[in-house]
Amino acid sequence: MERNLANIKERVLYYTDNKGLPKEKFFENLGTTYGNFKGKAKEQALSSDIIERIISNYNDINLEWLLTGKGEMIKEKYPYSETLLISGNRKTKDAIMDIQEVPFYDGLEATMGLKQLFDSGKPQRVLETIKIPNLPKCDGGITVTGDSMYPLLKSGDIVLYKETNVDNIFYGEMYLLSVKIDDWEEYITVKYVQKSEKGEDYIKLVSQNQHHQPRDIKITQIAAIAMVKASIRFNTMH
Repeated sequence: MERNLANIKERVLYYTDNKGLPKEKFFENLGTTYGNFKGKAKEQALSSDIIERIISNYNDINLEWLLTGKGEMIKEKYPYSETLLISGNRKTKDAIMDIQEVPFYDGLEATMGLKQLFDSGKPQRVLETIKIPNLPKCDGGITVTGDSMYPLLKSGDIVLYKETNVDNIFYGEMYLLSVKIDDWEEYITVKYVQKSEKGEDYIKLVSQNQHHQPRDIKITQIAAIAMVKASIRFNTMH
């Protein structure tokens, strides 16, 4: 740690400062007051009830750090993962961000309609935020299912995407799409988008897995579309 935090209350204050949390509201949520963390009161022990409320309400905090000051303040959510930047065929390159927090959305919400998710992405729909360095700007992430993009993507991987529209398609790039089957049903898929031999009103969806045949669809069937910028894969340790 860069700062010498002598006791648990100082570490709690450091956490609120680092996260930008309003202190009065923070302590109100814990059932205590900011005054109990100032002056001489700062030297008094923190009750186990307050500690339990902290780790219940703020589950990114590292309990070992909170109690002892050892380790990192924020616990490592995904200790065995790798991030793959999806490279494309465009002549232009995306600007790379040093660090960003990307909202990770519920896959069940996405299956109910990607367009709905894009149009009304709200905090209550976010399962977590993923902090990642050295990637292009991303609007969100969801879990993929199926094996159509295997081995590049496998079921359970997270794709990080940037929302776009059908007027800005770069052929040969990988996209997350919501494709309408009829007026009531649509399906979510990740595919390479290529030009179709059927004409300008169509696009061709191509899988990485050669066992899946390419498919031509009408552009009007696309309910929502986003370019895939990167993927995250979790590696199981035995």
